[in-house]
Amino acid sequence: MPILIHENMSRGRTRTGWLDAFHSFSFGGFHDPARMGFGRLRVLNEDRIVPGAGFPTHDHADIDILTLVLSSRVRHADSLGNRFEIGPGELQLMRAGLGVTHSESTPSPDDPVHLLQIWLIPDRTGGTPSCRRIARPEARTEPVLLAAGSHGGAPLDLGSDSRVLFARPAAGTETGTGTGTGTRLEVAPGRKVFVHLVEGLAAIEDERLVAGDGLQLADTPPPLTWRTDGAILIFDMAP
Repeated sequence: MPILIHENMSRGRTRTGWLDAFHSFSFGGFHDPARMGFGRLRVLNEDRIVPGAGFPTHDHADIDILTLVLSSRVRHADSLGNRFEIGPGELQLMRAGLGVTHSESTPSPDDPVHLLQIWLIPDRTGGTPSCRRIARPEARTEPVLLAAGSHGGAPLDLGSDSRVLFARPAAGTETGTGTGTGTRLEVAPGRKVFVHLVEGLAAIEDERLVAGDGLQLADTPPPLTWRTDGAILIFDMAP
């Protein structure tokens, strides 16, 4: 099949006193053998954290972690000596390598933070850990490159043959591989592509799509028609 829809309400969910998180793939207490990741994409979590709370210090190794803040701010601290806040539209890449510890919390006493947490599996284990943040490049119809493998020419360097792109399609445009107007989504033979709807309403093959839905693509996908202005993340990965 050229497309598999991951509906937002079929995602796993973790609810605690301070966290409300949806999991597109198996994570924590949510385990689905059919959702153990796709390509190099292992985790795609949508997190909402209450004011003054967050993830306490914990460790990671051999994973690339992207954090995209959608609203409010998150405070980051790690064993590499980094201490900073990430605001709306900013993107952080932490390459865990041999091992790193970090914490993420909401600095505001009043505003919850809304973010996406994304894990990608690197091609090789080990390596020196690193952490970098950038302002997300603005995009409209054409996708902009956020992160890619070392030869991809992206602002952030991933440890795998993967690309992460961001686009803001307008209402009435189409996202697909055609040559007409709209958001061009090129799917090279043999690549794996996953599209996550961050904002907006769209439709594909008579299926209505909303924020939080994911599209697992192969071959040439049918066009995705936008009912409202929206935003998408595109993961283009080696098999």
